[in-house]
Amino acid sequence: MIDTRSARKGEEQLVVFQLAGQTYGVDIAQVFEIIRMEVITRVPKAPSFVEGVIKLRGSIIPVIDLRKRFGMPPAESTANSRIVIVEMGGMTIGMVVDAVSEVLRISRADIEPPPPMVAAVDAAYLRGIALWRERLIILLDLEKILAEKDQARLRQSKMELAEKSA
Repeated sequence: MIDTRSARKGEEQLVVFQLAGQTYGVDIAQVFEIIRMEVITRVPKAPSFVEGVIKLRGSIIPVIDLRKRFGMPPAESTANSRIVIVEMGGMTIGMVVDAVSEVLRISRADIEPPPPMVAAVDAAYLRGIALWRERLIILLDLEKILAEKDQARLRQSKMELAEKSA
């Protein structure tokens, strides 16, 4: 009998999504849920890549646009666009993505560190690059997507909005 716990220690489970024609992945343990696009309330004085906030089951969730965060060209929302609700820097945050495609198990042996020169996304945000069935999947480090000052600004905006709606 195979011990699946030890077999899975050498694997990572990823939520895989599309952004500007590229495939990205994040650790499934950091993903709370995936929801369809909905109306996002703008927040004054938020960083440019923050779309605003949504209310999800009574909680106010800041939503960031990964395209803007990574300096990619903007795109209109489509029927496939999603908000991925994740744990990032001790906060629950929504990330707007073009589409969520699948959940995969990938061997850690198939994950390489990010190359020194990465054109599409600042290498600081990357955890690695995985090769899976002839596809490259860029693995994001969610803890590095938001700098400490951005996290502080988001917390402040969230508190101000909560006070206004109370």
